[in-house]
Amino acid sequence: MTMPLQAQRPLDPFQFSMTSFFPVAVFVVLVLLSAALAALFALVHPGLGMGVGLVGVVFSALAASAVKVANDWERGIVLRLGKFQGTRGPGLFCIVPIIDRLRLVDTRVLTEDIRRQEVITRDNVPVSIDGVLFFKVVNVQSAVMRIQDYDWAVTRLAQTALRDVVGGVTLDELLAERERIGKLVQEVVEKQAQEWGLEVTGIRLQDIGMPEELKKIMSRQAAAEREKRATITKAEGDRLAAENLAAAAETMAASPGAMQLRTLQTIDGLGPSASNTVLLAVPIEILELVRRVGEAIPTNGRVAAVSRG
Repeated sequence: MTMPLQAQRPLDPFQFSMTSFFPVAVFVVLVLLSAALAALFALVHPGLGMGVGLVGVVFSALAASAVKVANDWERGIVLRLGKFQGTRGPGLFCIVPIIDRLRLVDTRVLTEDIRRQEVITRDNVPVSIDGVLFFKVVNVQSAVMRIQDYDWAVTRLAQTALRDVVGGVTLDELLAERERIGKLVQEVVEKQAQEWGLEVTGIRLQDIGMPEELKKIMSRQAAAEREKRATITKAEGDRLAAENLAAAAETMAASPGAMQLRTLQTIDGLGPSASNTVLLAVPIEILELVRRVGEAIPTNGRVAAVSRG
């Protein structure tokens, strides 16, 4: 199975704006001032002017390295001779050149891909699944001091937790309750991430891949289920139609003129087209007369029998 390429994190347009421009500007200004001062001393003694110029360049480089700028969403960790000194930022601040070491940490919500992996569900169905992890740094000191690379660590933790949670559910639950499973994975990851100074804001499942043979079986099952519902619906419709026809027959039998009206409606429904020809072999009135005579004959017979008796 071909695995998709992982999406790369987009570049931040503000990452190299003020944080890189301001120290360079300080260095350029100080170098220009040093050059002007060196030119003044060169008027007195050429060798003295050269020395002042070299000292000015070194001082400018040290001063520029001491000036730091952190954006509003960044916090800086300062280590002085390897020991934690404190946090700096946001805004303009200074550190001790050479002695201090600075690391800027982004406190915005970060997005990381959970790599696609093969997982066996509880009902022994192999699936390939990936997701997206959303988290942010809430404790800069813990994120830097307690874990080597919090970005890499929380991503691998989410990948492991996703495999464990998916392995405990069935395929039907995985397909129908993706949001609930994402929340279960988030709870597992958040327990460990809190110790690293991180807050997991969400985990979403992206794509669930299944074998082609299983997809065909599920498609046939869905088609059979739809055919079953269609058959049941048709049978219920036939039953309701039969009940309505029986009720209509009882109504027509109770009303003497109902059948005659129904016959006339049927004839009228044929339309006035010349191609339709209706032949009535026996008039409707004769049929009605025969029905009445048939109803009266048994009654007269019983009357005559009673008379003879």
